[in-house]
Amino acid sequence: MARRIDILVPPDTSPLRLDLFLSQSDPTLSRSRIQRLIADGCVTMDGRSPRPSCKVKAGDRIVLLVPDPAPSPLLPQALPLDIRFEDDHLLVVNKSPGMAAHPAAGIRSGTLVNALLHHCKRLSGINGVLRPGIVHRLDKDTSGLLVVAKDDATHRGLAEQLQARTVERLYIAFVWGHFREEAGRIEAPIGRHAGDRKRMAVTDPSTTQPVAPMGSQPASLLRTGRGGSRHAATRFRVEARYDFLSRLSVRLETGRTHQIRVHLAHAGHPVFGDPTYGGREKRLSGMAPEFRGEAHRLLGLISRQALHAQTLGFVHPITGERLRFSSELPGDIRRLENALEQAAD
Repeated sequence: MARRIDILVPPDTSPLRLDLFLSQSDPTLSRSRIQRLIADGCVTMDGRSPRPSCKVKAGDRIVLLVPDPAPSPLLPQALPLDIRFEDDHLLVVNKSPGMAAHPAAGIRSGTLVNALLHHCKRLSGINGVLRPGIVHRLDKDTSGLLVVAKDDATHRGLAEQLQARTVERLYIAFVWGHFREEAGRIEAPIGRHAGDRKRMAVTDPSTTQPVAPMGSQPASLLRTGRGGSRHAATRFRVEARYDFLSRLSVRLETGRTHQIRVHLAHAGHPVFGDPTYGGREKRLSGMAPEFRGEAHRLLGLISRQALHAQTLGFVHPITGERLRFSSELPGDIRRLENALEQAAD
């Protein structure tokens, strides 16, 4: 079955593109979804099949047939969920390390989505059948807070806040080495690594080839061009310095894949424990001999990148309430921090 929506364009309507008019008329449908419905012949205007760019005018009669969501091919699984907030429209989850946010190539079970399908009666369908409810994501081995949408209107409202950069996203990261500055901003475009499709990289604007790390430069100068990749910006503040590691608080301005890990590695300070971006044993060879043994011991305390999404804040798209959540450091990162503090005493 399909949901039928009949719209009579009111007399005071300014000329608008059809796809824009319809997305404004029904908050449960995104503009991209409207465009797909038009392409699939599910929209008529005065009995004709229109184009998305067609201008609406007063008196036009528009009919939308919105198909029921396709059944998910994924298996609901009764997996543990650390839910920090839930209502009829969204939930905030504290994701454990090692759990992928959604299915991907070779992964069809054990993900956050599998757990959500078991827990929730409905989830937003904007991101398709493999990513229901997922508004933003965390890497598999990054722990911490993320928000999940149960309906499309909530999803759109959250996505708009992410696009407007009004969502508060604060991470805690333990990184190799010491920045010169106490705080800084890294602005560098991120794209797919040309030599390894599973990795991201800061890329040259003209060739899209990876750019060499810039770890010797002050963080305020870490800027590169924007050519064949997407703009990305990350702010950080040094919270503690240890013999050869630092604890940072990191705020995202944008939300690119692997952004924090790529930017910090590009700055010459990869996240401790990160095997993908030079944060594990590869780093030991360049260390002073007196620190090498201790660094190897600390790597044994954590099997992933020491990165945790600690704080998440946003405006509830339906109620308008400002919500803010915090998550304690998980056990492995806490053990790392305790070991560093003990060594510093």
